[in-house]
Amino acid sequence: MFYYVLKYVLLGPLLRVVFRPRIEGLDHVPASGAAIVAGNHLSFSDHFLMPAVLRRRITFLAKAEYFTGPGLKGRLTAFFFRSAGQIPVDRTGKEAGQAAIREGLGVLGKDELLGIYPEGTRSHDGRLYKGKVGVAVMALRAGVPVVPCAMIGTFEAQPPGRKIPRLHPVVIRFGEPLDFSRYAGLEREKAVLRAVTDEIMYAVLTLSGQEYVDRYAADVKAEEAAKAAKGPRFPRLPQR
Repeated sequence: MFYYVLKYVLLGPLLRVVFRPRIEGLDHVPASGAAIVAGNHLSFSDHFLMPAVLRRRITFLAKAEYFTGPGLKGRLTAFFFRSAGQIPVDRTGKEAGQAAIREGLGVLGKDELLGIYPEGTRSHDGRLYKGKVGVAVMALRAGVPVVPCAMIGTFEAQPPGRKIPRLHPVVIRFGEPLDFSRYAGLEREKAVLRAVTDEIMYAVLTLSGQEYVDRYAADVKAEEAAKAAKGPRFPRLPQR
């Protein structure tokens, strides 16, 4: 119930007034039945803007940190995400990927829409990064179409680290559903999973027009954080 209160009474109308998003290709999202909506992830605002424009309810796999934050802010954030029907997924440890797949398949098993960010994390620089194969596993096991989606302008409106969004034009663009039934029964083949994931990411790239980086975003973030922690390197001065 809280999901629909947010969508139609509280948050949805506010987002439409503030961002005035232009919606393209909404008819590509199936009116019924299970499907995956796979999009790029540029901003915290993505979590709210896409559900606000869809006619159907969509459930996202959200990182567990949104549900375990300390203090009053943490409790309010957890309440918000749980009330909106979002599912916490622990992204650490060896079982993290399998847990996400189980939760996602549970949503699809109810003939609902599942929202996924194949990059696994927000882009820190506005570029599109290599997708993880979990989206392919779920698409093949459940036998459902994948609708590519591009969020355009949300990075400029609310880049990582910015708490209050700035006014900036936003476009939400949906592409034609991708059918992977030709790969039925091959969800254990690594080459097939990579091919399916890359096809999805190429569709998102075509819609978004971003620069593509053939590396995982989490790896690039970790490298940049490590470099920043070391600090600037200065040349050694000759001794007198």
